[in-house]
Amino acid sequence: MLSKLANLIPPRAVAILVTLFSALALGAGFTAQFGFGLKPCELCLIQRIPFAINILLGIVGTIWLARTRMIIVLSGLVYLVNSGIAFFHSGVERHWWTSFSGCSTPDLSGSIEDLMARIEKTDVTRCDDIPWQLFGLSMANYNVMMCAGLGMACLLYLVLRKEKV
Repeated sequence: MLSKLANLIPPRAVAILVTLFSALALGAGFTAQFGFGLKPCELCLIQRIPFAINILLGIVGTIWLARTRMIIVLSGLVYLVNSGIAFFHSGVERHWWTSFSGCSTPDLSGSIEDLMARIEKTDVTRCDDIPWQLFGLSMANYNVMMCAGLGMACLLYLVLRKEKV
């Protein structure tokens, strides 16, 4: 059944879907940030990078059909890496471990007065705070599940597809 479905979906459509899902995920992050005032922490910003990479990979896979199989493999791996980053972030949020990078470091140059003024103006977004939840899950938690699912779907598509893509 799944094999038949995989053979019905052309590789170019998968590349387009990779682009669309990644663009929607980035759009959701920007909407949360600019539309609802949820400031991203450092780990949130890092999780946006794989989506941007997959947008580019999806566009390349849509155009360069001779390499679409390789592009789908790379996209699947990028999604799985992002799931790992989101899992790490989820652990930081739940206080299972601490972030290796810290949340924010102010500029320490200038006089003490300048430094104090910058510190007072700095709006720190901590990686271990959860600013938004739905059903007890944070955006990082949802990102773990979504990216793991998308990554496995990309790789499963290639395994189930009978012809070489």
